[in-house]
Amino acid sequence: MSSHQKIDESDKSEILNPQEFKTAVTYDQVEPSNVTHSKSALQLDDQSHLNGQTNSTAKLQSWKTTLEKAINAIVSIKANCVRDFDTQYSGEYCGTGFVVDKERGIILSNRHIVSPAPIVAQATFINYEEVELKSIYRDPIHDFGFLKFDPSKIKFMDLVQIPLEPERAKVGIEIRVAGNDSGEKAPEYGIGYYNDFNTFYFQAASGTSGGSSGSPVLDIEGNAVALNAGCKVKASSSFYLPLDRAKRALKYIQEGKHVPRGTLQTEFEYTSYDELRRLGLGSSIEKEVREKFPDETGLLVVRKVLPKGPADGLLIPGDIIIRANKDMIANFIHLFSIIDDSIGEDIELTICRGKDQMDIKLKIQDLHSITPNRFVEVGGGIVHELSYQLAYSYSQPVEGPYIASSGFMFGNASAWSYNVIDSVNNIPTPNLDAFIEIMKDLPDGARVSLRFHEISNIHKEKVAIMYVDRYWNKFRIGVRDDNTGLWNYEEIPPPKTIYSYKPDTARVPILNESLHPSGKVWPSFVKIECYLPYLIDGITYSRTILNPFGVGVVMSTEPPLIVCDRDAIPISIGNIFITFANSIIIPGKLLYLHPMYNYAFITYDKTLLEDTLVKAIEISDKDLEQGDPVYLVGFCEDYLPEVKKTIVSKIINVRVTERNPPRWRAINVEGITVDGPITQGGVLCDDDGKVQGLWLTYSAQENNFICGLQISLVKPTLELLKRGELPKLRGLNVEFCTMKIVKAKFLGLSGEWIRKFESIPNSKNSCLYILNILDTTSPAGELLKVGDIILTINGNIVTRMRDLPAAFHYSEELIFRDGKEINVKVGTTSYGKETTRIIGWSGALIQAPYKAALEQVRKVPTGVYVSGKMYGSPADASLRSGVWIVEIQGRKVSDLDSFLKAIDAYEQEMKEKADENDGYVRIKTIDRTNVTNVITMKLDPHYWSTWQLVEDEESTKGWKYVED
Repeated sequence: MSSHQKIDESDKSEILNPQEFKTAVTYDQVEPSNVTHSKSALQLDDQSHLNGQTNSTAKLQSWKTTLEKAINAIVSIKANCVRDFDTQYSGEYCGTGFVVDKERGIILSNRHIVSPAPIVAQATFINYEEVELKSIYRDPIHDFGFLKFDPSKIKFMDLVQIPLEPERAKVGIEIRVAGNDSGEKAPEYGIGYYNDFNTFYFQAASGTSGGSSGSPVLDIEGNAVALNAGCKVKASSSFYLPLDRAKRALKYIQEGKHVPRGTLQTEFEYTSYDELRRLGLGSSIEKEVREKFPDETGLLVVRKVLPKGPADGLLIPGDIIIRANKDMIANFIHLFSIIDDSIGEDIELTICRGKDQMDIKLKIQDLHSITPNRFVEVGGGIVHELSYQLAYSYSQPVEGPYIASSGFMFGNASAWSYNVIDSVNNIPTPNLDAFIEIMKDLPDGARVSLRFHEISNIHKEKVAIMYVDRYWNKFRIGVRDDNTGLWNYEEIPPPKTIYSYKPDTARVPILNESLHPSGKVWPSFVKIECYLPYLIDGITYSRTILNPFGVGVVMSTEPPLIVCDRDAIPISIGNIFITFANSIIIPGKLLYLHPMYNYAFITYDKTLLEDTLVKAIEISDKDLEQGDPVYLVGFCEDYLPEVKKTIVSKIINVRVTERNPPRWRAINVEGITVDGPITQGGVLCDDDGKVQGLWLTYSAQENNFICGLQISLVKPTLELLKRGELPKLRGLNVEFCTMKIVKAKFLGLSGEWIRKFESIPNSKNSCLYILNILDTTSPAGELLKVGDIILTINGNIVTRMRDLPAAFHYSEELIFRDGKEINVKVGTTSYGKETTRIIGWSGALIQAPYKAALEQVRKVPTGVYVSGKMYGSPADASLRSGVWIVEIQGRKVSDLDSFLKAIDAYEQEMKEKADENDGYVRIKTIDRTNVTNVITMKLDPHYWSTWQLVEDEESTKGWKYVED
């Protein structure tokens, strides 16, 4: 028997009364103590019982025969939801299903397994044969759905099917549940999640576990009498869905017909007679119902009516349903057999409201019309019509475009999931079509108003400014096709208009004299915003979520140059915006990211500012030292300065430890701390307003911190950029740290060197040593070792970070290692640019290994680096982030070009050998600890195509999108 499938439920259970769970029913329960993994040797040991009763040998043998046959029809389902949609989140999950039509290849499972969202799924039979599945029907309300497979793909076993016999489900019947105990999470019934309603559920104390959702509930003759749907873990009880509506739907599907489903947008509740009497049910009506339906214990009562639905204003909670179209109604099956067959027509309900009896006419709505079957991908997010499921959860009208996934564009406007869009650009959006038409005409870069509300609070609207993205992400419509099981895309062409910024002038406010000397630097302060469309280089969040802006300082107006910290602009890809005088916002363009010091340079189009007062700071020639008086001028979010007259408390080594995942950190640099610091970025300046240092935010693993940076460390880069040259920084690719002289003594450093270090002013009686080799493949990685004490570099004694030379091709060093002085000549490495190319493949973000990743490996693998993954993608299901891909299907990978060649070659093989290929690709990876792993990944080119982002200096965004 397959390990994917096991008799993981009770050996023997009896169905409790589906209409009254409070009724005590005595039943026997036998737990399976041993289930072998061989289909032919299926064994259930009868070792436990209740009330002293034991099963007869004949009955056990009969159950064994039944289960051995049924297990061949039961499949383990592995699925991947590729997009957030309705109540479903993207990601991998698994469950169970069973064949109900072997000729057509139809499998019945739960709705939350079949999913209303786009999925890619496979079924594994008892003999480990795997077939592709496609979703062909999922009920809008009840927890069942159907998938389809190609029966001809099963080569090594005879297919069997399990008949659906819902009428056999009776109180006291013995049942078995055979399913997949592989960890699928049972439906989490609650607000905002999928919920079933307007149906009975059977309950039995069988203790089903996660993974068995979609399992058949079998009688001793092998008929499916119900469908396993969920469980209460604490009570060890399971809920089984009756199969009457599933059997009806299957008949329509087998005939190639649409499954009709009607609705009143109303929830009904089965209520017992004692409560009905309190609601006003007369004794004469109760007598009539009891005589007609002696097995029933109550009637249906209106529990909830959705606003603007067919029953709004006609039915109210507490109404007792007596008749429908003159027929007396006793349960859900009776009522919905009429509703489902009356779509678009009027029905007449006879209700009891208090002591009054009345007839009400209602028009039946097509339930599928309020069950979304399409979505829009825009700005990296997902939008679709608000579904009946979600509207029901929050008692809201079924209307409006719903944000299923915020993505890049909506996330930057703080319009997250579970929000409904009311208007865009001041135009109402009553439905998805209206939203699409508005977005079609909005060009990339436009800033428009976005009005929305949380689905849980329709009366509290929110307004935000949304930056329209038509550049980084596709704009397309996905429509479900139940014939193929796929969602087909329609690309929306870009708008004819191009958004352009208009020149404008802003007035810089005059500051009070009490804020001296901020008035001299205030025209140099700007606000920096950077929105990250893709998280690469180890970045795990978009900065705008946690801290919406950074502080920039104008360093030059000819050419226009602004400096900011690398917390504001952490990586080389993103939309950069600069706000001047809290009044004008224009795009910025990244020029340079310093590889070690915490700053970035950007530029802008100065013609867009017209007569706006923008001044470059005056730079002081004096470095700050401990005890120096200084003014700290910070830039607050409300565009007011915060000024403190203080003193430099310390000059420290900025020590940012390695981060996980690896990402940029400041190294080999000194920082400035002051008494009474402020938490906003800004500058350190003297009484004349001359800037001596930048006040910057440093990004760390847990909590960021803020300290100063000597302006002298920024000046060399500034001068090069003013001349139109990009810095060509070289370095040793090692991380230095300071060591107290007393420790050097214990390591054997001579007294002569100790005295040399002690004689140097401001040396703090310390020296530098190598803390970490940042790139083991560099010249320094081959010649230097961790723990080497640096005595001189190019003949100069070094005791502090500021003594390290800025740029050189070779470094002649005198080092102290293992008690000996050693002269070494080390070639330096050009740091070059940061990431300039990204490949999207099967949902993985692939790039060349970057500096921070190289820091954390002893032996650098030859390959490409997996920087991140998209939710719901094949990579999300199979591939780890932070590893090197070194082989694709046996082909060596050395760089991005060879990676593309390898996947192209494999895709060509798939086309040529389509009958032999199952769509899996073999990938060899190596992680940061040099552990090799081989995985297989199921490719999904329909939803996850291959694309590239390549650096493009001609673009204001610095990148261009290339579809492979």
